[in-house]
Amino acid sequence: MSNSNQFSLLTERRFAPFFATQFLGAFNDNVFRNGLIIVITFQGIKVFGLDPGQLANIAGALFMLPYFLFSANAGQLADKYEKSRLMRSVKVIEICLMTLAVFAFIKHMYAVLFLVLFLMGCQSTLFGPVKYAYLPQKLATEELIGGNALVESGTYIAIIFGLIVGGLSVAIDPTNQYVLSACLLSTAVLGYLSSRAIPNTPAVAPELVLGWNSWKETQRIVGFARADRRIFISILGISWFWFFGSAMTLQVPAYTLTILNGNEEVTTVLLVAFAIGIGIGSLLCERLSGRRIEIGLVPLGSLGITLFTIDLWLAQPTIHPTAVSTTAEFVTRPGSIRILLDIILIGAFAGIYSVPLYALVQANATREHLSRVIAANNIFNSLFVVSAAMIALILLAMDMSVPQMFLTFGTLNAVVAICIYSAMPSFLVQSQKWLKRPFNN
Repeated sequence: MSNSNQFSLLTERRFAPFFATQFLGAFNDNVFRNGLIIVITFQGIKVFGLDPGQLANIAGALFMLPYFLFSANAGQLADKYEKSRLMRSVKVIEICLMTLAVFAFIKHMYAVLFLVLFLMGCQSTLFGPVKYAYLPQKLATEELIGGNALVESGTYIAIIFGLIVGGLSVAIDPTNQYVLSACLLSTAVLGYLSSRAIPNTPAVAPELVLGWNSWKETQRIVGFARADRRIFISILGISWFWFFGSAMTLQVPAYTLTILNGNEEVTTVLLVAFAIGIGIGSLLCERLSGRRIEIGLVPLGSLGITLFTIDLWLAQPTIHPTAVSTTAEFVTRPGSIRILLDIILIGAFAGIYSVPLYALVQANATREHLSRVIAANNIFNSLFVVSAAMIALILLAMDMSVPQMFLTFGTLNAVVAICIYSAMPSFLVQSQKWLKRPFNN
């Protein structure tokens, strides 16, 4: 087992059906969200009196709000009950939600689609603790970096396809969204079918008495997370990853329209570039870490994120005078390759930054509390993502341009890195040791 590489897990029943289930779930989330945001942005649709730029940020917050509201309950369920059954139940819920989404798209009921987005957040909230607590029950410690890297990169490959399919589905059928609707429903069904092959995964705390007071249980599971300083700092680091990624990607449609002078196709290309970068960075982690849980990679990730985010601001600070409508036109226009490379490298360093933090939490949390620790992580993630959307709305209200927002987020990333590594100097110490270690060791 220890001599195998991460890709061998894709041939094993303990991992492959689970991987396919979470892959299809991530794919469907992004087909729906990207399709909805592109329809709203490029058709100039207003909902609740809000313009498309505001709605794009509200959509991100709305999807993450259930993580704050219901993660405590989801973590309890994941510890108390057998995990493969829970995952199948979640996929049934997804089929129901996609059926409602199909109806709303066809009838142009955009307010209902925002309700579906919130309910999809609820469904993802239920899946989150099961997803990350499943891995340490089925993988050895030395497989956690590789397993998390596959999940992380697989998620972002799913995002790539989800973005492409969501964008193309809208472009093919901009009026009725029949193509988009068919994709959503068929993917939900496929996800349920793959979940049926996930092997039985026993409950770690079957005697747990469920508490339905969300606020009280939230305080309790946050207490589990704070019991170990390394775990809590890692959770804060992961949450910052979600803040930064959400803050950056939610601005991409507006960045394309108002700065790059592009269209839906260019938006999709930029989001795909970010997803490719995270996939590359995540998969590199196993090689760079030597199959260890290597926290020395985390500062390297922080540094790369800041440097290339600032360069993205420098690459195109004001609106480009030449409009483009195809990928070929965009790529051949001067300055576009630099923008794409910046976005890919931001994603790559984000992957290098996040994968070791996830593995550290999974390896060090007490097994009978793991799902609830993951739920605490999701609560903090949701707070950071909602905060990202709110801060973005404030910056937009201050007439800050999207490139200026990129500079702001890149600078904030440096500040947060200083805070994290001041609180946990071991990250920097381990980073120095890693830099001195032979690459092939």
